[in-house]
Amino acid sequence: MPSNYSYTALSPDYADLAQPQQDDSVESPRLQVRSRDFVRGRRWTKLSHASEVVRDVYRRNIGLLLVVASQMFASLMNLSVKELNSIDLPVSALEIIIVRMIITYICSVTYMLSTGVPDPFMGPKGVRLLLVFRGFSGFFGLFGIYFSLQFLSLSDATVLTFLSPLCTAAAGALFLGEEVTRREAFAGLLSLFGVVLIAKPAFIFGASGTQVPDISIQEDIPIVSPEQRLIAVGVALTGVLGVTGAFTSLRAIGKRAHPLHSLVSFSAQCVIIATIGMIVTKTPFIVPTRLDWLAILVMIGIFGFIAQVLLTMGLARETAGRGTMAIYSQIIFATVLERIFFHTVPAGLSVVGALMIIASALYVALTKESSLSTEKDNKSIVRLRIGEEDSMECGLLRHNSEDSERQGDEEHKGPAHCDEEEKRDRLKVGHCPSKEAGDL
Repeated sequence: MPSNYSYTALSPDYADLAQPQQDDSVESPRLQVRSRDFVRGRRWTKLSHASEVVRDVYRRNIGLLLVVASQMFASLMNLSVKELNSIDLPVSALEIIIVRMIITYICSVTYMLSTGVPDPFMGPKGVRLLLVFRGFSGFFGLFGIYFSLQFLSLSDATVLTFLSPLCTAAAGALFLGEEVTRREAFAGLLSLFGVVLIAKPAFIFGASGTQVPDISIQEDIPIVSPEQRLIAVGVALTGVLGVTGAFTSLRAIGKRAHPLHSLVSFSAQCVIIATIGMIVTKTPFIVPTRLDWLAILVMIGIFGFIAQVLLTMGLARETAGRGTMAIYSQIIFATVLERIFFHTVPAGLSVVGALMIIASALYVALTKESSLSTEKDNKSIVRLRIGEEDSMECGLLRHNSEDSERQGDEEHKGPAHCDEEEKRDRLKVGHCPSKEAGDL
């Protein structure tokens, strides 16, 4: 059929194949930006999750980390004491205690007065007897190690000193009711064995096992008689008991007192007892005659003050057994500092012992169970489930009561109550399940 209208083709008569065709597979700039943002978001999610894990480990082990930091400053203090004895005339243990604790007392009281901490001298009521016991026992712990070093080798005195964490764990379980898990006991014994490998005491490895490359260290040990050695071992064990009492009292005090309250009581009693001891034993007080002597003496006081503050804060946040096991890390810092300042190359057994101590500390830190949070989660789950079931049961009972009310079989003058079965459940739980579900 012919058409009265003419049509014009709008398509071209030829195709220009030389022109580049648009590739639909190439992403637009907006899609590229979105993909980059998606990749960055995934990376940020992974980083945030890793940082959250690190923060969680830090929060659960803050007390352990504070104790480890305190041992680093304690090693610096012992290094200063060793350097002091090599510069000038050796000073007695009582004089070192007096000078160190005077500096600690001045720093502690000055900080507490400037920051407005209440009761800076006596401490808060309720823990004053514990503070007195902490200072009294701490003096014997400090005097034990200093006195034993006069007649025992450094390795023997170190081994005896590191018996205190095991004794503290036992004391914490006995007096404070703390739980010592099997993994903590195993880590403590493994760490103690590592300390023995590093120290290599003569009564275990013999005289040949105690030889070290640095002869100057052995020259500081005088020739003692068996009687003097026996007395030194007894005083060192008394010092172990003193350290045990100090650590246990710190755990008993907890956060009821400021950490500097413990230091004030500890330093004041050490100064008083050491002064009385020097007067009774007629020990001369050596006056420093050189500037480097004075500088090292001040460093002893400063390092000891920082170590005591960190140790007190750490033990207040950890259990007695687990917190004091971190004290084993002091032997690692001592080995490193001795290598740096005295150029002593550690033996193979020392390296093995250091690795055992590090492995034990990491094992205890990474396997800490958050029992309180787990118990709370379990309780909340159980309560939610009980609440849901009881709410459903109570709703059904109310529905039945309404039906019976409409039928005229039973009348309720007061508010709707649960039936006899619900009352029996209420006697078991202690309140109506509907109320519990409403509280949840």
